[in-house]
Amino acid sequence: MPDRPSPQDATEAALFDECRDAVLSYADLCTAGSAAAHDLATEAFALGVREVRAADAGASRGRRTPRLPAIPLMLTAVRTTAAAWEAEGLGHRLDPDLRLWLNSPQAARYPGPPLHRPLALRALRDLQEADAALLWLTEVEALPLVVVARRLGLDPAAVSGELDQVRALFRDRCRRDHLDTPMDAECRSYARLLDAVTRPAAAAAAAPEDLSRHLATCVGCAEAAACLRPHGGALPAALAGGVIGWGGLAYLERRRRAAEARMGPRPPVAAGGETGDGGGRARVVRGSLLAAAVALSALALTVSLMPFDGKANDAARSDGGRQSVADPGILPLPTGPSAGASPDATAAPPSSPASSAGRPTATGTARAPAHDDPDPEPQGTASPTAGEDPPAPASSEPATACQVRYRVVNEWTDGFQATVTVTTARALDTWRVAWTFRDGQRVGQMWDAEAAQSGPRVTAGATDYNSSVAAGGTFAFGFVADRHGANSTPYAFSLNGRDCAVA
Repeated sequence: MPDRPSPQDATEAALFDECRDAVLSYADLCTAGSAAAHDLATEAFALGVREVRAADAGASRGRRTPRLPAIPLMLTAVRTTAAAWEAEGLGHRLDPDLRLWLNSPQAARYPGPPLHRPLALRALRDLQEADAALLWLTEVEALPLVVVARRLGLDPAAVSGELDQVRALFRDRCRRDHLDTPMDAECRSYARLLDAVTRPAAAAAAAPEDLSRHLATCVGCAEAAACLRPHGGALPAALAGGVIGWGGLAYLERRRRAAEARMGPRPPVAAGGETGDGGGRARVVRGSLLAAAVALSALALTVSLMPFDGKANDAARSDGGRQSVADPGILPLPTGPSAGASPDATAAPPSSPASSAGRPTATGTARAPAHDDPDPEPQGTASPTAGEDPPAPASSEPATACQVRYRVVNEWTDGFQATVTVTTARALDTWRVAWTFRDGQRVGQMWDAEAAQSGPRVTAGATDYNSSVAAGGTFAFGFVADRHGANSTPYAFSLNGRDCAVA
């Protein structure tokens, strides 16, 4: 991309200054080399400028043409230009996974009929441009509020309240657009219930079981649930994936690293979730009634938007050892001991098996940090194998604490969705289920349980609404995880430290 747009004028210069880093970062994800990334970014910038001029011309004639803020508009121009390359026979310059996606039904949603486009894209476009810019810069570009306020000419003292109002507006647009979306009778029957349980006032209530089951199988409704809960931690991923398309979640990862490199480490989080200087918010995925919706939204975006070659983060690609053309010089985040870790922050795959549990994942949300004392490997004898009678217990306690049914619900090249159903032999006031992965799988998001992972060992803890279980009762939770190659069934299941039999 040239140092300055050509021809140079105030509009193009302002767009170039605002969007250059973002466009180069996403173009680098989409291409197979640095030269191709610069060419793609240059063509995309020209396309974006034409769209801006067309919208401004319509506004001057009294017709408001809804359009995205500058950065997401330029990023969608990169995606559109990449599609044009593929159609014109220049696909060899693009990332192979992007080429697969461009020829898939998922890519057809973006230029297709408006009512079938991703909900986040439709809702963001419906907002006033200034409101949409505030939401995007804060949630996706991960800029502190004081920086966003300065960039948009807002009062720094009032910008936090304005952001809350914009989130509420975005939710309202999502609700309306979701009801306008063509859907089958079952989805229609859950639409108003989904709206009710995602309202802030319902945050402490338990989601109805039938709705949770529906969200576990319906990608469209799960995508809507993530957008309808803007304070639940999934909004950045919903925006990045829904607006950009392929590689949106990897782009989100890059922008977070770039923001941290520019601004320095964020200050400790104070009570109430605000950072010490008020410049950012703690972005932690809370265990809540709609955690299922959040996780399934990530699944929907992962399936349709992420690469297919087993790399959860496109930023890990290299072209003959080149450094990424975007965000040069960014230092890697501390990840602890990691075999083969790259010194280039933009090339360190965040969801590799050696990643720490507290780093952001390619699904666009932060993994829950591993507890200081994660559930240890179970001690004692192994669970009885099929066809064998369990040994007589030495006391009145059951021979096994539980029975576990582990089921992979959906699977794709670099990830999968699974559910865990547990039947307990005795009443529980709280519970903690643990298991060990065999093939380096990494849990990204979990619903109906609180996740922690230390190496291959995963712990799922009870939430406020499902901690009590009667003797002989059953509880279940699900998760989305990254994988690299094999995806064997885990082993060494335990419930509150006691061995479990696998059904």
